[in-house]
Amino acid sequence: MLQVGIVGLPNVGKSTLFKTLTKKQVDCANFPFCTIEPNVGVVEVPDERLRQLSEVSKSEKIIPTAIEFVDIAGIVEGAHKGEGLGNKFLANIREVNMILHVVRGFADPNVIHVSGKVDPAHDVEIIEMELAFADMDTVQKRLDAVRGKMKAGKSKELEAEESALAKFIVALEAGKLTNAIELTDDEELAVKGLALLTRKPMLYVVNVDENASADPNWVSPLGATRLALPVSVKIESEIVDMAPEDQKTFLTELGLSQSGLDRVIRKCYESLNLITYFTSGPKETRAWTIPVGTKAPQAAGVIHTDFEKNFIRAEVIHWQDFVTLGESGCRDAGKLRVEGKEYVMQDGDTCHFRVNT
Repeated sequence: MLQVGIVGLPNVGKSTLFKTLTKKQVDCANFPFCTIEPNVGVVEVPDERLRQLSEVSKSEKIIPTAIEFVDIAGIVEGAHKGEGLGNKFLANIREVNMILHVVRGFADPNVIHVSGKVDPAHDVEIIEMELAFADMDTVQKRLDAVRGKMKAGKSKELEAEESALAKFIVALEAGKLTNAIELTDDEELAVKGLALLTRKPMLYVVNVDENASADPNWVSPLGATRLALPVSVKIESEIVDMAPEDQKTFLTELGLSQSGLDRVIRKCYESLNLITYFTSGPKETRAWTIPVGTKAPQAAGVIHTDFEKNFIRAEVIHWQDFVTLGESGCRDAGKLRVEGKEYVMQDGDTCHFRVNT
């Protein structure tokens, strides 16, 4: 299961956001091989399509797709040198697929700011600098090793790795993150195993004052190049304990169509380049997670590895057609497509996979 690591300076609302997220934790029995530690929460990805599909199929239960959120150890300036819990922070963050960076945007004289003033852009710079310093050390050591190997003999793979590493050095020295650097396919493959911190997708949550969370004219203090969402963690911690109907009423009064938590979860899912396909029947309606570009046999393999090996074909209905006409109605109306091994799955596909038994 893909992991999103939550990071931030002290007193920005990072741990409160994590605790609030874990109140939306799913039944882990539905996700095999998933061991839950105290600082990990498996959270469902909100998707209204599931309910609609289940109503048509009269499903006994609904199983959403999910992602893991990890509450990473706190960070302070100098973490790359081991200051504070720096070493633990860097070790934990290398293991996640994406970074959710919480920064403080609210004013509260009763909550001390580690830097003495509320300045989201400055907070971001502190953590990004720590990540960049750590990556610089990793990249330079690897580049030295690669160039040493090239003295004994060059190869296409070594040349691609040297080229990618050299690009990273230039970017990091210029104060840029490596996730802003475009690589060729060969270069990308060559450095895939480095697990650079600044190469990971990043989403910024600006923990704002209550009145700013629903402001349609909100302007991110982090600039246009950083993907940021305004969220009042205080409001979210109150909403999550409400009954579903009360939540809807409260959000409507704020002028919001969904909670900040749901927006954060959904945006993380999208930033990881993931899509959802569905299976739906009387027993269950279930969402399945696959990367963009996945072909039908590999999608079937997410359900069971034997499905990929024994794949024959996929019977595919767009979820909206399924909801409107039902499965049998889609067959009669020609809305059911039969797809083969080269079919690239699309978000919202509702599928039956036919396999050899």
